[in-house]
Amino acid sequence: MADKATLEQVEQEIAQLTPQEQIKLIAYISQRLIEGELPGKSKECWRMDYANRIEMFLQMSDEKTAHAIGETDSVEDMRQIREEKGK
Repeated sequence: MADKATLEQVEQEIAQLTPQEQIKLIAYISQRLIEGELPGKSKECWRMDYANRIEMFLQMSDEKTAHAIGETDSVEDMRQIREEKGK
């Protein structure tokens, strides 16, 4: 079995590639990540992670929206109180 290359060795090899070859390498690695072909995670794990990140983003978005609406309501309430006190 061949020895595994260290990260430093791989970086040195990559530095010898042309920019076009480096782009092809990035595309290859990206595709493997998208497809979940890297060791350690199945496609289903990648999909679940992605779904969880999307869900967290949507929850944060909903919370920000609710907070912004709450601020808007508070501002409107303050205006009404001021108007009532002025009458």
